[in-house]
Amino acid sequence: MTKLVKTKKTKRKVKESVDNLVQSIGAIAQSMQGLARQAEIQYSIEVEDIIESKDRDPNRIQHLLDYILGFCFDDRMLVLYKKLCRYYFFIDPEATVFYINSYREMWDEESLKPLKKKKKLK
Repeated sequence: MTKLVKTKKTKRKVKESVDNLVQSIGAIAQSMQGLARQAEIQYSIEVEDIIESKDRDPNRIQHLLDYILGFCFDDRMLVLYKKLCRYYFFIDPEATVFYINSYREMWDEESLKPLKKKKKLK
């Protein structure tokens, strides 16, 4: 009988631990979305300024792409990243390909699977 009671207590503790973990992860995800909103406000100003002023400074553009890349888990930040990549492509196509692949490696591994299969066939 005591073994059954211990098992129930253990299951209850595990369930409580899992519930706490899920709540913690939810709070982290919510704070990440908040940070993404703040980053979107700041970086969209920079992206618009680069495009409107026709700025061709690779250092400025690449630094901005580096910063935005970290937030590309967020759809609106991804739109901003793509917008800047499209602009930068006509300035430096090779560097832009690097940034596209960086996004794919970090956030979209599924898109790389067909490429990996081709390499294995060769």
